[in-house]
Amino acid sequence: MTTDRSPSPTGPEGPGPRLRAEGATLGYGETVVTRDLDFAVADGAVTSIIGPNGCGKSTLLRALGRLLRPRSGQVLLDGRPIARTPPRQVARTVAVLPQAPLAPPGLTVGDLVMRGRHPHQSWYRQWSSSDAGEVARALEMTGMAGFAERPLERLSGGQRQRAWISMALAQGTDLLLLDEPTTYLDLAHQIEVLELVRALNRDHGRTVVMVLHDLNLAGRYSDLLVAMRDGAVRASGAPGEVLTPDLVAETFGLECKVVPDPVSGSPLVVPVGVRTEEG
Repeated sequence: MTTDRSPSPTGPEGPGPRLRAEGATLGYGETVVTRDLDFAVADGAVTSIIGPNGCGKSTLLRALGRLLRPRSGQVLLDGRPIARTPPRQVARTVAVLPQAPLAPPGLTVGDLVMRGRHPHQSWYRQWSSSDAGEVARALEMTGMAGFAERPLERLSGGQRQRAWISMALAQGTDLLLLDEPTTYLDLAHQIEVLELVRALNRDHGRTVVMVLHDLNLAGRYSDLLVAMRDGAVRASGAPGEVLTPDLVAETFGLECKVVPDPVSGSPLVVPVGVRTEEG
């Protein structure tokens, strides 16, 4: 089952997805994670990649962000191979937020967000009023303007994640790649971060690709879902088309019922039990 309702974005090279993988074989050392994988980022949408541990979700996201080079195939950004695009140029278009990012002790929120402007600077173009304006705008968009002088270690989990997202926004990119942005957060802070992601997409036009583990949160906050298993895309489409009992059983080995969420109307996965090999 594969249902693709992704819009067809237009980039500088003409019609087509701005960011995509074509026949990408990805891996680490002797381990191959994906083979001949095709994946296109839907412009203007929030897309969540779901799947069991080790299926290739984060590996794919790293390749899309130029953090991992395909062994074969390629990743294209605006019609050009991302591997042959200078890192600084990529960072002006694509912002990547990894799992559990680390910062030096004592670093303030403002200092962290200022680092997002590094791709726009060079020996002949140093810090400017334009950079300061982008930092201020990023802090305002995430509700972190009042925390600029506060060290990261003095923030709550949700605030800290918003600070990192502020840094990504300060890069001034159209594409945000977020690898499990709700990891280690309690439920209230997960909702806080995902509400922010949705607002960045809806109100500020950011294209977002996230890796998420929670199927119900993915269904509620995403326009599109991509289900992966064993390094391959098993299904893609609107949440209601992907989060079905058969697909969840096939992908996760989980027997479930799917009902409408009483708040959002999105599909709500209710676990019944783990599917056995005999089942």
